Amino acid sequence: MIGTGLGPYQVVAKLGEGGMGQVYRATDTRLKRQVAIKILPAAVAADRERLARFQREAEVLASLNHPNIAAIYGLEESDGLTALVMELVEGEDLSQRITRGAIALDEALPIARQIAEALEAAHEQGIIHRDLKPANIKVRPDGTVKVLDFGLAKALATEGASATAGVSASMSPTMTSPAMTQMGMILGTAAYMAPEQARGKAVDRRADIWAFGVVLYEMLTGRRAFDGEDTTEVLGAVVRLEPPWDALPPTVPARVSQALRLCLRKDPKQRVGDIRDVRLALEGAFETAAPADVAPPPVAAPRSLFARALPAVAAVLVVALGAAVWALWRAETPTNRPLLRLDVDLGAEVAFPNGSGGSTVVISPDGMRLVYVSGTPSRLFTRRLDQSGATELPGTEGAANPFFSPDGQWVGFAVGRTVKKISVDGGAVVPLGDVSAIFAGGSWAEDGSIFVADASGEGLLQLPAAGGTPKVVVARGDVNLVQPQALPGGKALLFCAGNPGTSLDAFTIEVVTLADSRRKILVRGGTSPRYLPSSTGIGHLLYTNRATTFAIPFDVATLETRGTAVPVLDDVAYNPSTGGGQLAVSPSGTVIYRRATRGAAVMTTVQWLDAAGNKEPLRATPGAYQDVRLSPDGTRVALVIRDGSNHDVWVYEARRDALTRLTFGGANAWPAWSLDGQYVVFHKTVQGIFQARADGGSPPHVLVASKTDFYPQSLMPDGKRLAYFTGQGMYSQIWTVPLDDQGGQLKAGTPERFFTSTFSDQHPSFSPDGRWLAYSSDESGRREVYVRPFPSPSTGQGGPSTSLRTGKWQISNSGGTSPQWSRTGRELVYQSGDQLMTVSYTVNGPSFVADKPRVWMASFGGTDWDLAPDGKRVAALIPEGPAQPRQAEHLIVMLQNFADHLRRQVPLTP
Repeated sequence: MIGTGLGPYQVVAKLGEGGMGQVYRATDTRLKRQVAIKILPAAVAADRERLARFQREAEVLASLNHPNIAAIYGLEESDGLTALVMELVEGEDLSQRITRGAIALDEALPIARQIAEALEAAHEQGIIHRDLKPANIKVRPDGTVKVLDFGLAKALATEGASATAGVSASMSPTMTSPAMTQMGMILGTAAYMAPEQARGKAVDRRADIWAFGVVLYEMLTGRRAFDGEDTTEVLGAVVRLEPPWDALPPTVPARVSQALRLCLRKDPKQRVGDIRDVRLALEGAFETAAPADVAPPPVAAPRSLFARALPAVAAVLVVALGAAVWALWRAETPTNRPLLRLDVDLGAEVAFPNGSGGSTVVISPDGMRLVYVSGTPSRLFTRRLDQSGATELPGTEGAANPFFSPDGQWVGFAVGRTVKKISVDGGAVVPLGDVSAIFAGGSWAEDGSIFVADASGEGLLQLPAAGGTPKVVVARGDVNLVQPQALPGGKALLFCAGNPGTSLDAFTIEVVTLADSRRKILVRGGTSPRYLPSSTGIGHLLYTNRATTFAIPFDVATLETRGTAVPVLDDVAYNPSTGGGQLAVSPSGTVIYRRATRGAAVMTTVQWLDAAGNKEPLRATPGAYQDVRLSPDGTRVALVIRDGSNHDVWVYEARRDALTRLTFGGANAWPAWSLDGQYVVFHKTVQGIFQARADGGSPPHVLVASKTDFYPQSLMPDGKRLAYFTGQGMYSQIWTVPLDDQGGQLKAGTPERFFTSTFSDQHPSFSPDGRWLAYSSDESGRREVYVRPFPSPSTGQGGPSTSLRTGKWQISNSGGTSPQWSRTGRELVYQSGDQLMTVSYTVNGPSFVADKPRVWMASFGGTDWDLAPDGKRVAALIPEGPAQPRQAEHLIVMLQNFADHLRRQVPLTP
């Protein structure tokens, strides 16, 4: 091979060989860089099904984009050889370093942290390494760690093998005999296999966590955690024996030892389940005052810990790091209690509102009760943390943005524009007053006053606790004022200023003194302000910037921040349009938040589906596809393909099985076709609506420039007007813009709002004759499908008209979204839950007459869909394999003693 070429790659040296193939150094003659090339074993290359499966797996693995993961550049085939092209990582592997003895703690922990970050990034995308070991971990001369061969064990396994498959020698890199990978034999290194993996059972991310623990143990001790003279002895030790814990150096902190023990639990149900928790433990997130040389107490199972440590929340919370944390906490002073990270399971039936820009879960001032929004239509539920179930608060249909009274006995909320309250014990709902536009958060002050945000309306308002006429505290001006919080003492109010859809970096956190309405900017580039008090009068101002929460000391007497903001939480769910973070605090020092669901790219295929349940592949190759849209003639598909942080628009032509790329990097989404099929328009984040030729013949150009997010949806049949909606969640509004084809290039006129609404209106769709516009709205308290005449009688959109029609008709009756018109008959199709519904309609003069909706496709199982031109089937994105559990949907993270933790991490200056 040396000296030969493989496509554009010139092989220059052999780097190694193992059961996963021969590895060579090569020069990429196109990009002038050094790469690693892994020549696949003949057994894989000669097996067409196995090779096709490997190619599918490689596409998934190539989506990993992380500084601690060696990148996969692609596959190359030449002269009967198939090769995987990878990033070339210089430096020695960790196994070479360990042969020289134990690694010092100050060197081992940074290495372990980087390995954990790599695993965390992969696990977020549903990718398991399956073969983590020191030989697959390289440390570059600058200290950067790169984890190699992610997922290749699964990619190269035979179809008949289990996901874990096989047995290999204790310390060999991999088996070199293809036969040894057959019949359930384990592919990998026995010394690092989890017990369930050694038994040939199915594995999940907990097998990687076990392997991580073994690697960390070996770094700290310089010896094997599980040893033996042959594979049988090694596997026996893995399954039955404990590592020699007394070999750990006495300098290893108790928190590290505790995390290590939780990684190496034999039973995966007893093992820590998220590598993120291990990483945080190693970084000191769970640090206690125990001396480093005190051996940790025997570790009880997390279930026993749970029953012993938190009797008030038995069967409710799962404690992340074991009994030692609680035991040490009991010995601490009240101001130096360790952080306890707990998961509160609200139950799989919980369904939070999609795209909510406000709070969906709040915690009572004493930290003992949750109130959350769930269901369709949305309703309020309350859950005491010493109870295992939640109770619905009756009469709260359509509720949004709950907030507690200072005594924890009442909950304020809004239904549409009306602010209401209800006792946490139930009873009558009490109306308090109305906002003029959109309710965007509330806060209950100590004196009983209620402050509410009237987004896109009057600004910040004050209501008496008993109800009455709102009083304007801060006028809106040109920018929405949202997310208020009353500060202790009743003299000032925190709030956020910013318009939805604009860059979140332009939002500001401000404070206003109520006596004179004087405003002051505290933070630029922040949303969702929360104040966590202390006994000194100087507490912490918490705020979010996208998924990260920051803390900065804040003096409520002077209304000044002190020092520098420090990131204290990540992975907090937020609304990308409004920046609203799903995080709440209680004065008792407890914080709760919902996890962000970013990272996991769902792998799908594009399938034709019809009402009879028949499936036909349209694009069978799996990919991280989104936003599927059929061309007007149904022969091409515009879709978005996710690659790491990039979301690009492509056009797929089934006849040629060819993909044409229209964008190159950035966040692009929501493609829509021109009626002649020549152009694709699409959204580009914080830049506006763009147009590109569908054949890729010219670069994209701006159609409608805007820093507000515009989501193109539908063009009129004559191609002269585009409908789109702005923003997300509660702020979405429908607009249209005239288009003019000037010599093969579209030009946009002045955008016009379709109709004025204080609700969230989305998914506009023009009828085939251009006389009607269907859309979805949450005006009833849940999203339903409606139809209005076009042009709008309120705006006269679409040019001069002598007979503008009025009216609005609700089409769906059990929830509905994403309406689409059949071009061949009088039918409207929309989605309701996991069903596709169809409605026949007639037009009687100026009236739109819709029949009763009926199920067209039950449980179609797709992540997105588009109606075919003949109206008889849809092109749908169908997930590959079982759907991943939506953990963030029903697990709430609770951080007890967070105020104490902040005082250690972000000291309060005097």
